[in-house]
Amino acid sequence: MASSGQAADGAAPAVRGKPCSRSNGPAREGKRANGALERQVRESSVAPVSCGAWPCANIQLPGVMDCEGRVDESRLRMYIFKHGGVSPAERGPVWRFLFGMYPSSSTALERPLLLDQMTVRYQVMKRKWQQLLPGAVRLRLNGTDAELVAAVQYFEQRQQREQEQQQYQAEEVRERMSFLELQAQVLFERVTFDLEELQEAIRIIDKDVPRTDRDLAYYMNEGLGNLLVLRDILITYAAFHPEVSYAQGMNDLCSRFLEVLDSEVDTYWSFSCYMEKFSKDFRADGLHRKIEIEAALLKELDPQLHAHLVTDNMDRLTFCHRWLLLGFQREFEHSDALRLFEILSCDHLELISQEVDRARYQERLACKHSLEDEPVTEPQAINTEFTFELFICATILLENRDALLSCRNEVQLIQFTNSLQGTLDLNSSLEKAEEHFYNYCKRTAWDCRKSKRKEEHFLYQLRNLFS
Repeated sequence: MASSGQAADGAAPAVRGKPCSRSNGPAREGKRANGALERQVRESSVAPVSCGAWPCANIQLPGVMDCEGRVDESRLRMYIFKHGGVSPAERGPVWRFLFGMYPSSSTALERPLLLDQMTVRYQVMKRKWQQLLPGAVRLRLNGTDAELVAAVQYFEQRQQREQEQQQYQAEEVRERMSFLELQAQVLFERVTFDLEELQEAIRIIDKDVPRTDRDLAYYMNEGLGNLLVLRDILITYAAFHPEVSYAQGMNDLCSRFLEVLDSEVDTYWSFSCYMEKFSKDFRADGLHRKIEIEAALLKELDPQLHAHLVTDNMDRLTFCHRWLLLGFQREFEHSDALRLFEILSCDHLELISQEVDRARYQERLACKHSLEDEPVTEPQAINTEFTFELFICATILLENRDALLSCRNEVQLIQFTNSLQGTLDLNSSLEKAEEHFYNYCKRTAWDCRKSKRKEEHFLYQLRNLFS
């Protein structure tokens, strides 16, 4: 099982998933600072302030967390890969480290203060856009969606309860939070917004949020108020990441974090970390590039299927757009889709690719010393752009090869791929994707003139990476 990536603050803006041009000036300079300011929150040096365990950030996986609460990140990613994800009970604590909300080097004593900092700064950030756009604080309702009207009521009741609880905080806690709030206000004082673009982002968010995962238990009954929490997170993200803003599909991704972490603050920071690497996928050029790489992989694995799909009227495998953008969220049963998401996010395949290159280099040195007078053909390089999500995508295509070959136009392709939603078996797909990766490495590692002994030695090392 294995990996994929994550997104960049500096990506071009994409309110509707397309790059937009922006004017220069002081406002633009303020925007450039936003991502850097947010990174300071997670990279701040903190001193221990309290004793005892921090339950929401403790990981019980063997060998992953030391006695002081530091996480061995490579072991965590290895565990996720080799065990096909983690249990639902461990998912929340694991995601807080996997997606970078908590630094893996932080201790159990340091994380409560880190969380206090992130909580206060998120509240200051949210309050900043709400004060500038008071009309956008509440979701505008047309009265036709009775469930959504109830959701607003649940949301407002929840906010009132939280405000009442804050009144009973100890004096020491209130003083510390006041100091952190002052720090946050200074930190974000000079941040400016393009109000016109932010309002356009809010308009699209208000269309997408009411349609988000309403069939999940997390959003049923009083849980429907979580839709309004999701809305606040997305607007805050768009406000403080103008280079990215908001694009359709972000609501589905962010909803995963909210469901698993069940915390507005934790979801905001974890989602922001994820988007630092993946925001480029929400731009037309970024996603087209990924589809081009998928086409290249398919050509390696099945030239005939590639020739059928990559034609003038079915170019770039555009019907795979949703699969890659949302991490196969619709194609697998919901709990399996969450498990796949963490497997794809553990980046283990990239680590394996590095080990493959290292093993190949060692073999070439050995071959050079033993066959100095014989010409050595350089083996084809491993393409490290072939991430595990692309192997998963290719696996789905290959498993449905005959049906795809019978499709004659893009409409038939879309109809077929829509029919796959919720029908795929994750364990089978993972095993076959691993096998495709292994065979790809085997084909590219050695040509037929290499000795069998050396090939077996190399492939033995490769297999050990999967065992």
